[in-house]
Amino acid sequence: MTFPKSTSTRSEPTFNANWLASLTPSKQIEFLETLNDAALVALPYVFEFWALDHQLPPEGDWRTWVILGGRGAGKTRAGAEWVRAQVEGPAPLSPGRAGRVALIGETFDQVRDVMVFGDSGIVACAPPDRRPAWEATKRRLVWPNGATATAFSASEPEGLRGPQFDAAWADELAKWKKVDDAWDMLQFALRLGDHPRQVVTTTPRDVPILRRLLTLSSTVTTHAPTAANRANLAKSFLEEIEARYGGTRLGRQELEGVLLDDREGAFWSTAMLEDCRIDGPPPLSRIVVAVDPPVTGHAGSDECGIVVAGAVTEGAPGEWRAVVLEDASVKAAKPIDWARAALDAMERYGADRLGAEVNQGGDLVETVIRQIDPLVPYRGVRAAKGKSARAEPVAALYEQGRVSHLRGLGDLEDQMCLLTVQGFEGKGSPDRVDALVWALTDLVVKPGAKWRRPQGRTLL
Repeated sequence: MTFPKSTSTRSEPTFNANWLASLTPSKQIEFLETLNDAALVALPYVFEFWALDHQLPPEGDWRTWVILGGRGAGKTRAGAEWVRAQVEGPAPLSPGRAGRVALIGETFDQVRDVMVFGDSGIVACAPPDRRPAWEATKRRLVWPNGATATAFSASEPEGLRGPQFDAAWADELAKWKKVDDAWDMLQFALRLGDHPRQVVTTTPRDVPILRRLLTLSSTVTTHAPTAANRANLAKSFLEEIEARYGGTRLGRQELEGVLLDDREGAFWSTAMLEDCRIDGPPPLSRIVVAVDPPVTGHAGSDECGIVVAGAVTEGAPGEWRAVVLEDASVKAAKPIDWARAALDAMERYGADRLGAEVNQGGDLVETVIRQIDPLVPYRGVRAAKGKSARAEPVAALYEQGRVSHLRGLGDLEDQMCLLTVQGFEGKGSPDRVDALVWALTDLVVKPGAKWRRPQGRTLL
């Protein structure tokens, strides 16, 4: 699953850091000289000026704002600044929109060290005349105007039974060990004022509470990958994590901030696929390109699954290993376009054979392919079983640790984690998975079965 569509309707500010950065140095100096001393002192604390788009709360009548983001995307800063916006008034002693705030993290130490005193926490973001004081014995911040923010551990949900609040900030919700109990207790406590609100800052994980929350009409979302905040991150950090996790399913979650699907009963899981990741293929005995063609070729058509895989088939079949090299699938393609894409993949890898499912297109599939390359080594395959039944022996290869994945297979892996014994639980048809199954069946499953069942010789 990709992240939810942002519901923000906020218009772009006229003056902000991006605008200032776009000016020439002389124009920047000219702008700063127009500000008086008070404005210059206040400017570092005017978050609307410095904020990235995903760090600004959406407009509208919402109860929960969920900020989904990759590691280092600026989620903590957004949460801290939102708390500031709730409790601070126009003057240091003026009341704000909220007077009692709940701060909830996975543990109390994380609340104190990250949300309160972290580099992007509440205290670091507050201007000197409005900086709250920390009362350690009461585990709370107290602002000059009397507003308070109390720290709670999600690991101790009962601590939220009794207090009441008009605002709340929940950090890394998807990591909470007792997430259901803690979230329920928070909702019961969020009952003060005319319109109590809460912000959730989290790296996405496939947990039921987060999925349910994102479906509510009272929830709005913003999203950003790690790279969106690159101006505030070390260049070496970005280079290192991209080199290590870019193009992986874990990277999609932790860096791109994408909420991934891991369905109960699925043949594959995120953890399984991450365990089979390799940086490069070994010398391969055979390479095939498998195609699962769509029935039609218009904008509403299914994808054309095209997967390139290779195998090392030395020794006994139990020792054979396969590598998924590329997902070359195309969307809404005409027959001539997906045929050309498949043949291009063959040429890139020097593949030994092109295989295509012919249940839908029959002889037409081969005809289209041979219009481009009459001599291509081609085999048509016909499905006699359902998708799940065909996938089972291939999934067994993964369980045995006999299949590896290169990077860049995110869309294919998303589909894999949605195919269960009961069928595909995503939208449309799992054409990429179908192509994968055909490829690995051709490379390992069928040849291995023939090897185990040798034919007896007869003398005529």
